[in-house]
Amino acid sequence: MQFNLHRGLLHKISDIPPKLPPQQTPYVYSTEELRRLLDATSILKVGHRPHVPAMYRTLLLLLYGSGMRIGEALRLVLQDVDLTDQVITVRDTKFFKTRLVPIGPKLNQELVEYVERRRRLPLPRGKGSPLFTTRGSLPWHYVRVISWFQHVRRAAGISCPVGEPRPPRLHDIRHTAAGHRVIAWYRSGQEVQRLLPQLATYLGHIDIRSTQRYLQMTPDLLQAASERFALYAMEADHEG
Repeated sequence: MQFNLHRGLLHKISDIPPKLPPQQTPYVYSTEELRRLLDATSILKVGHRPHVPAMYRTLLLLLYGSGMRIGEALRLVLQDVDLTDQVITVRDTKFFKTRLVPIGPKLNQELVEYVERRRRLPLPRGKGSPLFTTRGSLPWHYVRVISWFQHVRRAAGISCPVGEPRPPRLHDIRHTAAGHRVIAWYRSGQEVQRLLPQLATYLGHIDIRSTQRYLQMTPDLLQAASERFALYAMEADHEG
């Protein structure tokens, strides 16, 4: 009897879903914080090979300039980066699709200089060699890259926001890229609602709902949207 009751208790307990930690609020880095992060990559020269700081700096620039996921960037090989047409081929994405990611001239020039340095390191698979590599010519490992970021973040003086249990992440650079793009659209007078589906495609989302989580209402975004609305209201009053 006790055994059956004990089994029943275990069965009831197993039906209770585990309590997951609260989802972390995305952090949107300011332009100044991004500059500090880039400068702080120099801290990685301690205990690492000489090429690591510059390589990690390029990774940060790539993540911000392309909005790519960390895993997508780490899986890139040299032949995926077309510096002539300024486009990156992203393979094995979250949804098992391949997409083309156009990049701007500034990021393209950074990659031109980076690839030139990268070719001085071992290329065991030629153009199929990883863009970001270990001393053994293997792709950088995700966990290691995440760990390095926390050292860089602390060196950049970026602390945990008030009320947040965890500090800003490397993944938040993707959120930052999306948020900054929308702010730029607002400030340049673009039709943001019409452009959001294009942003979703660029980020590799299957629909716009996935993109909405990346658009946190930061003070800069709120100000840009308010200025755009005020301009729209003034034009409407003038037409009336």
